[in-house]
Amino acid sequence: MQIAQQLSIFLANKPGTLAEVCEVLSEDGINIFGMTISDTTDHAVVRMVVSNPDKALFLLEERGVLVVENSVLLTENVNKPGAFGEIARKLAKGKINIEYAYLATSPGSKRGLAVLRVSDTKKAMKLLADD
Repeated sequence: MQIAQQLSIFLANKPGTLAEVCEVLSEDGINIFGMTISDTTDHAVVRMVVSNPDKALFLLEERGVLVVENSVLLTENVNKPGAFGEIARKLAKGKINIEYAYLATSPGSKRGLAVLRVSDTKKAMKLLADD
């Protein structure tokens, strides 16, 4: 489990804009560990956790892309029914709000990765580590 910097990238909602961002990151050897996209009619918010957020922020802002940084909690979890519910219960008992989360794993994997934006990242990490 770790605290990481997530980039929220605001893009035009049209074909090719995400590909351009991914190419910029790839050209500089930056790996994407997690990503989610929320869209509206005219723009999309791409949230991603990458291997070098400072460099990615610089590269994207240099190209005129609006990017906002936030702290998120990365936690590996077991791939079984109820695993995320257990995380949510522990945070609720500690009065920590989950503002949003995204997670994924392949069906055959034993573990997955959850990215959580919570009301108190450090307290959430302590609560979840106290097992």
